[in-house]
Amino acid sequence: MLHVVLAIGSAVALGSSLAFRRQSRTLRRKRYPMGNLNAEPAPNSQGSRDLFQGAKKKFLAIRKVFAISMGGTQERDEQFQRLTAQQGKYSTNAANLKLDRRLNISIALVGLAAVGTFFYTPLLRVAGMVTLINNLPVFQELSRNLRKGRITTELLEIVSQISLLVTGYFFLATVVCSLALLDLKILRRTEEHSHKQLIDRFSQKSHSIWVFVDGTEVEIPLEAVRKNDFVVVNAGEVIPVDGMVVEGIATIDQHSLTGESQPVEKENGAAVFATTLLLSGRILIQAEHTGSDTNAGKIGHILEQTQDFKENLRLRGKKIADGFIAPTLFVSSLTLPFLGPSPAMAILWSGFGYDMKLYGPISVLNFLHIMAKNGILIKDGRSLETLQQLDTVVFDKTGTLTVDLPKLGQIYPLASYDEETLLTYAAAAEHRQSHPIAKAILNAAQQRGLALPSIEEAAYQVGYGIQVTLNEKLIQVGSVRFMKQKGIHLPAELSVIQSEALASGSSLVYVAVDDHLAGVLRLDPCVRPEAKRIIKYLKAEGISVSIISGDQEEPTRRLAHELGVDSYYAETLPAQKAELIAKMRVDGKHVGYVGDGINDAIALKAANISISLSGSSTVATDTAQVILMDGDLARIESLFEISKAFEKNMQANYLNSMIPGVITLTGVFMLHMGLVGALLVYYTSEIFALTNCMMPLIKDEMSEDAATWKVNDDTGDDPVETVCDPIESEPEPELVPDRT
Repeated sequence: MLHVVLAIGSAVALGSSLAFRRQSRTLRRKRYPMGNLNAEPAPNSQGSRDLFQGAKKKFLAIRKVFAISMGGTQERDEQFQRLTAQQGKYSTNAANLKLDRRLNISIALVGLAAVGTFFYTPLLRVAGMVTLINNLPVFQELSRNLRKGRITTELLEIVSQISLLVTGYFFLATVVCSLALLDLKILRRTEEHSHKQLIDRFSQKSHSIWVFVDGTEVEIPLEAVRKNDFVVVNAGEVIPVDGMVVEGIATIDQHSLTGESQPVEKENGAAVFATTLLLSGRILIQAEHTGSDTNAGKIGHILEQTQDFKENLRLRGKKIADGFIAPTLFVSSLTLPFLGPSPAMAILWSGFGYDMKLYGPISVLNFLHIMAKNGILIKDGRSLETLQQLDTVVFDKTGTLTVDLPKLGQIYPLASYDEETLLTYAAAAEHRQSHPIAKAILNAAQQRGLALPSIEEAAYQVGYGIQVTLNEKLIQVGSVRFMKQKGIHLPAELSVIQSEALASGSSLVYVAVDDHLAGVLRLDPCVRPEAKRIIKYLKAEGISVSIISGDQEEPTRRLAHELGVDSYYAETLPAQKAELIAKMRVDGKHVGYVGDGINDAIALKAANISISLSGSSTVATDTAQVILMDGDLARIESLFEISKAFEKNMQANYLNSMIPGVITLTGVFMLHMGLVGALLVYYTSEIFALTNCMMPLIKDEMSEDAATWKVNDDTGDDPVETVCDPIESEPEPELVPDRT
């Protein structure tokens, strides 16, 4: 009987392979008529796909209408999110309940088989038959795979199970079934534990905005905004549409869209763009483009068109396991007539690569969990492997290597004023403002321990400057445009200071007292405190580092020299960034791109690995494969160290899935090992392998320090607590831009 089982198994393996080849040829003929592989697929081959796409579009349309109908009511929105989350939870719970029921039945069958072994023999056969019934889902999966011409691990499971029952190993059959279900239970629990954080992190809420209707501000869903609507945007809010300012003055940070390092001032008639941040002021915008028609939306549309519809997390373990099934069945069938049934079944349990379908997923999920705990989200499991192939890392400049909050540089007092008096006037005027320039001035005043006098009167001409009265003196603080608007004379010698500030990417704040210029404050862009250390770490790992920026060349060059990067690219548009990344890849480089804004989205897509900072634009985070949740570049070090540990763990898994097979084959053909010996080797190896899979997570959970995976830094750099490091004012001339 065992001869028949093994022969059938081998025949099925061979037949499935041939059937798959025939099916592939038939499919190619249907999809590409006349044997032309370059021809368009035949129309009728698209039927099922069109049906699926049509159903998907209808569902999305219904969901959109439902979402809009609930717009403006936060309570209903939250209820809808809980409902959809609960529905997904129900399907997951149903699968888990089925698995638990099968596992409980299997454990009961082990007990029944034990009773049959010692007391009542007929119970053994009952336990064996019910075990087969309990394995019905495996039979069903095998049937589906065979119809598709695929040879998978389910075939080996069924052949092994039937072989045990045919040869009278009823008790072993029930034990083996229980252990297989227990392995699946461990995998499910690991998957739930890992993915919970990802689901929580990426759950999104719909947004609403305020529009001006018949003299009244009305809150409506973002999706309901139409062309020519008047949208109200206040300080600290993101502009939701492309349009024109029809009322008000504001300072806007456009670096997420254009790459400009300095905020720009907008007034009546000026164009503004979606996804840019209004730092100070309040404006009324007449919408010209909304939703996917905005500049930001068009970039998202490009990404949507070029996006590869990625498969779900594909783990190499299952692929490795499936590849060994046919050879194992073939060798076992050849062993049977020469050495007997026990050695033949021992070959079935040699398990070459078999348990990689278990070890691989558990390792990947555990390391995804470790990444999340350390502030890193991996949206594509393959990124863990690809990270080890990177030889080039490209950083965006503004918002990635620099921080939004500038730092007070040099103070240029005029006439009889000194630096402290000038800074005191500026800080007193700005102390109620929340934009980055005001914060930089206030921080500098606080560090110097200056006492700020109270303001008697204040006139906030937002977007240009502020005018206040201090001790019966009129203090005016603002931009050069504000000074000219007030008719304040600017000395000719300021042109040198202005030129230097423009070249270094710095901004100037002018301070006037009683309509006479008292001095100028220079605010310098700041490097992230962790940037220098991370670049040093990457270079120590043998990785080339570059900077790419939409900013002007001189500030980009200064930053490149300060951080010690290998090359830089300045004044690049979003599309040009992607072209540069693509050229690097054509040259044979494996490129990682680190960015934070929507202008980085296409470049993120072009790289082998894309890394985005949390809190950046939605398109950037949707495109990126890796997200640093707290926006800390220091997480890049942890990212590479954890990926190294993952690679070592997977190599150990592979050895654990192969070495038992070598031991079993050697034992069968040289030491007359039988089934029991093979099972002992197999499950001993599985214990070691599962320990290897779980140990990194156990160590990480036991450690209260999330920085466990960071390399010790003895470079002597400033600690991360430093507010910011201003860019050096004296650049070295030998660093030249990369124009290739």
